[in-house]
Amino acid sequence: MSDVLAVVDHRRGQLRDISFELISAGADLAADLGGSLHVAVISGDVEKFATELDREGVDTVYTVAHGEEFNHDVYVQAIEALFDELAPTAILMPNSVNGLDYAPAVANRLSLPLVTDAIGISYNETLSVAREMYGSKVETTVDVATEPFAVTIRGAEWPQAKGNGSAPVEPFEVSIDESAVRSTVTGFEEVGGGDVDITDADILVSVGRGIEDEENIELIEELAAALGATLSSSRPIVDNGWLPKNRQVGQSGKVVTPDIYLAVGISGAVQHVAGMKGSDTIIAINTDPNAPIFDIADYGIVGDLFDVVPVLIDEFSS
Repeated sequence: MSDVLAVVDHRRGQLRDISFELISAGADLAADLGGSLHVAVISGDVEKFATELDREGVDTVYTVAHGEEFNHDVYVQAIEALFDELAPTAILMPNSVNGLDYAPAVANRLSLPLVTDAIGISYNETLSVAREMYGSKVETTVDVATEPFAVTIRGAEWPQAKGNGSAPVEPFEVSIDESAVRSTVTGFEEVGGGDVDITDADILVSVGRGIEDEENIELIEELAAALGATLSSSRPIVDNGWLPKNRQVGQSGKVVTPDIYLAVGISGAVQHVAGMKGSDTIIAINTDPNAPIFDIADYGIVGDLFDVVPVLIDEFSS
């Protein structure tokens, strides 16, 4: 019993990015354990999802065709059946809205220790899970000596699995007790509304409290337009009502992984960094050379944004 079962995440007919991050985390853990990585997709267009999930590191893809969207009771029953069949050492689940809904119930039903919000996992005779505490100000390690175990992983902490695999796809039949299915999904409402999903953007220009006044956001909008970027922000901007909630990056907003993240007037509080540190290239503009944002930035400009941003607009508009 040394295998890993990773349960992926999807919504509205699309696999979420964390699904491919689960594959990377699961493949690494399976290598530590000396076992195989089994990926399970439950509900939705499982045949399409299975094709997308067949990436390097995956040994088998199991599909459970039951319903179109996430359902707590269906997921709990399906994962319990998969666990009984495969007897894995580890179950990996996303630390997402859906994952945090069913993971505690799964751990309870299977009497497994559960560690949530992992940012790192390793195994050497016992499981070690890295987590952040006290508003992400302290990183700690949790050791788990009991096997099997369950872990949820934070998004954007592992790279997304790439490449084409050759894993067999196995339809998994589960006899769902419909009398125990007490909830259903009838629709979706995006938090904060709006027609922009910042998680899909290739380039993000994000503005923080350094902008000083709501009327100055127009300057950052000009920069975003010049770069062909999408505008996002840190929490204070949303709290002030200057931008809608769907533009917020961070622990209480959205996790983003664009190709380029340009942080303008953002100090780099840990809550904000948790939502954008998976970006490919991070560029920061701040007057304070000791601002925490420079600790993770690939490139930094120490200067007044009101001096720097107009120059950038002129450069990229020409």
